Amino acid sequence: MGSRSASASATGLSALALVLALLPGASRADCRPDAVELRTEAGSTMRFSVEIADTPAERSRGLMHRESLPRSSGMLFLFDAPHRASFWMRNTLIPLDMIFAGPDGTVKVVHSNAVPEDLTPISGGEGIQSVLEINGGLARALGIGPGTVLRHPGLDQSLAAWPCDETPAKP
Repeated sequence: MGSRSASASATGLSALALVLALLPGASRADCRPDAVELRTEAGSTMRFSVEIADTPAERSRGLMHRESLPRSSGMLFLFDAPHRASFWMRNTLIPLDMIFAGPDGTVKVVHSNAVPEDLTPISGGEGIQSVLEINGGLARALGIGPGTVLRHPGLDQSLAAWPCDETPAKP
């Protein structure tokens, strides 16, 4: 009876493992809609809690009228297709770093310390599909620059340079 019980337990565990592997997001425990992870070319990794701006109204509002932003937080702007992205700081009260990335999540441009209330357009150039805004000066302090990759389930995983189903590299 003991071997049958052990066999049944092993079969049950195997079945459970298979079900968990097939569930959407089960292998993506670290890739959540409310967080973005970044990996620098030097291999450092970091995570930011993010609000998502993926509708025209959310993108227009962005981080306007906020007096502060927690250090490990930001806003991730997701676009349906790559395009020429340009932002400004109208009604934005805090300095921000804008991290512009292509469809695969590779950072192309980082604009540091955007000036609050400045109406000068800040361009990320062509082929931008996502923009991460974080506190001003933080990108430089953390080593985030062109070539850094970000991952988020909102990116097309078939194009992602760092897909959600890939285990994060250990620093």
